[in-house]
Amino acid sequence: MAIPITVLDCDLLLYGRGHRTLDRFKLDDVTDDYLMSMYGFPRQFIYYLVELLGASLSRPTQRSRAISPETQILAALGFYTSGSFQTRMGDAIGISQASMSRCVANVTEALVERASQFIRFPAGEASIQALKDEFYGLAAMPGVIGVVDCIHVAIKAPNAEDLSYVNRKGLHSLNCLMVCDIRGALMAVETNWPGSLQDCAVLQQSSLSSRFEAGMHKESWLLGDSSFFLRTWLMTPLHIHETPAEYRYNVAHSATHSVIEKTFRTLCSRFRCLDGSKGALQYSPEKSSHIILACCVLHNISLEHGMDIWSSPMTGPMEQPPEEEYEHMESLDLEADRIRQELIFTHFS
Repeated sequence: MAIPITVLDCDLLLYGRGHRTLDRFKLDDVTDDYLMSMYGFPRQFIYYLVELLGASLSRPTQRSRAISPETQILAALGFYTSGSFQTRMGDAIGISQASMSRCVANVTEALVERASQFIRFPAGEASIQALKDEFYGLAAMPGVIGVVDCIHVAIKAPNAEDLSYVNRKGLHSLNCLMVCDIRGALMAVETNWPGSLQDCAVLQQSSLSSRFEAGMHKESWLLGDSSFFLRTWLMTPLHIHETPAEYRYNVAHSATHSVIEKTFRTLCSRFRCLDGSKGALQYSPEKSSHIILACCVLHNISLEHGMDIWSSPMTGPMEQPPEEEYEHMESLDLEADRIRQELIFTHFS
């Protein structure tokens, strides 16, 4: 005779069926310093997230419907900023470890649904020209509308047979492609690429590359480091500079490209679930990809709310797999080489 198995909800056991909404934690009951230390964001920012995500987090089909949107958001922020499902985090807001996990999943998907709202290139000629002016003001590099690079985020091994996520250091990771502006705001993010892919391969297969190849931003370009191929829309540094003009070009390129390196450090400092200090993300590649994207959305929202990323405490440089040099293949794109030489002659001679 088959014995029926009932799946019990930990919060149901703790709080009973009479609690349709479990408001165990009140923002007004704690100080701003406490919120910053535990969740990494101030009170008004958290209230904004409740307003932004509340409808999605109150869907009646979700298992965590008994937990208020406010509590779900606090649970997710606690995980993103600490990188840990510590029992004390759940205890602080009065939910079980299992519910913590569900809250993180719900908030992550709600943020991912809104990624295109907060991560995008500016539209309109005036906005594009403003980007160029801002980048030119940094190091006199003309025509730049963004800097691009890749960052590896450690994940657990999907399975013993799948080696596509093993990077050059022998670690499992996702190789994430990002583009930022001079403030560190992300304008394009692709977080789904396996760690075994080199940066140039990620960019070549990306939707970002397709858009630029189709002429999305003519007479403009991104800046990429030596791990990428030179393209008509992507300026890379010279492997060897032979003239003073080429030297000045490389110096300006390096100073401008450093914006995204600083952005990566700040992103991983604010969202410790990405920096590997607590271990790899313990999720499938797809779920890990969504968590990374959710953190990127929060990063941009925080900038919109005046939380200057440069004032955040930053860790040292992220330890990344070593870059390889590709300059010996740049001659395959003669038009790109011509554009770079013309840029050097016109602006750096």
